[in-house]
Amino acid sequence: MNTQQPYEEVLVSPRYLAGSDMTGDAGFAPVAHWPHHYLDEGPCQLLVTSPDQRIRIGWFGDDFELWKITAAKDAVSTPRWGATFNHVTPAEIVAGLTSALAHDYAESDADDGNGRFLASPSLYWRDAIRPLTDAGWVRDGAAERGTVEIIAPDGQAGVLIDNRLSSWDDETVTLWAGPPGWGTRAEAVFTARTPSHLIAATAAAMADTAPVLRERHQIDRKVEHLVTLIPVGPAAPQIARAPTPLDVRRTAVAQAVHRAARFPQTAADLRVMAARSRTATSAQNRSSNSAHAPGTRPPASPSVARRSR
Repeated sequence: MNTQQPYEEVLVSPRYLAGSDMTGDAGFAPVAHWPHHYLDEGPCQLLVTSPDQRIRIGWFGDDFELWKITAAKDAVSTPRWGATFNHVTPAEIVAGLTSALAHDYAESDADDGNGRFLASPSLYWRDAIRPLTDAGWVRDGAAERGTVEIIAPDGQAGVLIDNRLSSWDDETVTLWAGPPGWGTRAEAVFTARTPSHLIAATAAAMADTAPVLRERHQIDRKVEHLVTLIPVGPAAPQIARAPTPLDVRRTAVAQAVHRAARFPQTAADLRVMAARSRTATSAQNRSSNSAHAPGTRPPASPSVARRSR
C-alpha cells in the first residue's frame, strides 16, 4: 500500500534533477530589492529589472522558455547577451546567475558604468565551466567536432559548448540535466557574448551538492528513480526519562514551598504540623531499630542470593 503523500515536502538531490517548484521564488530572491513590474498582458508575467533597466529578468509563467535574462549597455540598447532557462530548470540554478548579476550591478557604481556583467567572455571555454570540472565532471570524447561536452558522474547532466564560428546572438553554451523529454530535460542556454563568470556562477549552482526542497508530486515519475528524496517531517518526539528518587524529593519540596507561599499557616497550624512530623520520625526510628536488633537478620539482596546458589 502506498502511504506517500503527494504534498509531502522532501529534500531532493542532485538538485539539477529536482525540476521547477512552479514559483520561481528562489531565482528572484537575489534581486528582490530591484523594481518589479507585473504585466497583465502578454506572455511575460513578471519583469524584474536593475534600477537603470540595463539588466532584465523576465518570468514567462506559461511558456516553455520560463526565464529570459538579458543585459544591455543602456535601457534602450539591443541586449549584449541573453540567457534562457526552460520550465524544468530548478529556480535554485537560475539563482546562480541572478546572484552574480546582483553582485556585479552593486559593484558597477564604482566603475565607469559598464559593469562586469557586460564584460567580454574569456577566450578559454574552460573558464566558463570550471566549477563542473572541479566537481569531477568529465569530457565526453564522442562530442561533435567543434564542440565540447562535459558530463556529470551520474550521466544525468552535462554542458555542451559550441566553439564553431558564430554571430553574437547564437546560442553557444547549453547546460542540461535529466532524461530527454518535454517534462524531464532541464536546459539553460547562453548566447555567444555572455560573460564567462556568469556562466560559471550558473554552473556552480548546478554542481552544488546541497539538496533543494520540493513537494513530492513536483518530482516527475520518470526522474524519481534517479534522485534521492528525504522527507521533511516534524522533529522526532523526545522521550522523557523516568524520574529518579532525588527528582521526586525535589518536586515534593518545591510543591510544599509553593503551597506554603500560597496558603500561609497560622501559628497553631505550624505547631500541629511539627507534632505530626515528630510522631512520624519516632515511628520511623522504632522501625529501624527493630530491624537491626540482635537475632534479626536482614533479608539477602537478590544478587547475594544468586551467588549463594
